Amino acid sequence: MTDTCLFCRIVRGEIPSTEVLSTDRSYAFRDLNPQAPTHVLVVPRVHITSADDITAAHAADVADLFVAGQQVARSEGCMPDGYRLVFNVGEISGNSVPHLHLHVLGGRRLGWPPG
Repeated sequence: MTDTCLFCRIVRGEIPSTEVLSTDRSYAFRDLNPQAPTHVLVVPRVHITSADDITAAHAADVADLFVAGQQVARSEGCMPDGYRLVFNVGEISGNSVPHLHLHVLGGRRLGWPPG
């Protein structure tokens, strides 16, 4: 973790968040600017800058991120209708926090392109 990363600080409890799920490797919390009725961010507890920085050494953390995303979607009532899992990479994609995070979106029909 880093001292200045917003999501690292949330994981450490220095910045308040609304927890949805917590595991040994991941932390899930409600997005402050939800784009759907269910909009939860799932972040690894270890600092990984983005999906473009994932290596084989991160396999367990990334697997836990996906399993946590599934658990969040189910606990939020997104199944059996479905849900969207999204990673944004780089500023032009809309990624404003340089810490890997998975968006779990659901609760309504989601159009394409996302947004």
